[in-house]
Amino acid sequence: MLELLTGTGLALAAGLNAWIPLVVLGALDRFTGLIELPAAWAWLANEWVLLILVVLLVFEFVADKVPGLDSINDVVQTFVRPTAGGIAFGSGVGATTVAVTDPEAFFASQQWVPIAIGIVLALGVHLAKAAARPIVNASTAGVGAPVASAAEDAGSFTLAFAAILAPVLVLLGIVVMAALVVWLVRRRRLRRERAAQPPPTVAG
Repeated sequence: MLELLTGTGLALAAGLNAWIPLVVLGALDRFTGLIELPAAWAWLANEWVLLILVVLLVFEFVADKVPGLDSINDVVQTFVRPTAGGIAFGSGVGATTVAVTDPEAFFASQQWVPIAIGIVLALGVHLAKAAARPIVNASTAGVGAPVASAAEDAGSFTLAFAAILAPVLVLLGIVVMAALVVWLVRRRRLRRERAAQPPPTVAG
């Protein structure tokens, strides 16, 4: 159960920022004794891999805080964040996923299941994030973009560390995200209702 919560928390974190959970996993494995990655995922702790991940993290950290560029970044990340979520979930639950040299054997052995779960979880969070950002930008004239992005980065860091150090806290993160999705749906519905209303007529 705790392993599933760990994988879930890491995948959700990847939906907010693809690189944060991967950097956290690799760095904690390489520099601390808090986590030991399965052999199949040990490459995340390689110093060159970590360096590349940090560079990509810095790029997304900046791009996601610029109004307009953040939406373009979200389009690109539609493919990246789910992939990172699959890797994060797979490594988090200790899946012994190997290089896919025989696709038939890979799917028959169900080694793809943890990765698929992580992809779906991260994709769901990413889609909610991408849908919310235009609303934030429009309602704040772009000023809210860096604030929202910083909050998402903080949420990703918190989820990643909670998933590793206190997996039970991931349940709280799931509740918070669900509440945010409900708020987003209601906000979009309200905007559509307002847009559908005819403009007020001026008497006289």
